Amino acid sequence: MTAAIAKWGNSLAVRIPQAIAEQVQIQAGSEINIEIIDGKIVLTPHRRKKYTLDELLDGMTSEHLHAEISTGASVGNEAW
Repeated sequence: MTAAIAKWGNSLAVRIPQAIAEQVQIQAGSEINIEIIDGKIVLTPHRRKKYTLDELLDGMTSEHLHAEISTGASVGNEAW
């Protein structure tokens, strides 16, 4: 499939056909990575890394823990 390069302000732009966008699960506002590999422009969807609970808690030590803080009596729907 081919597409034309268009002028967009001081930059250049290319439209991604809907069928391709659906295949790679991107939409308007999605972030992509742009790389040049062997003289070719390569666009890949930016995927956020998914962390495990162990990875998230890896840097936790007893120095990072704090005691409970009293915020007063429960009010309204926050009482259980």
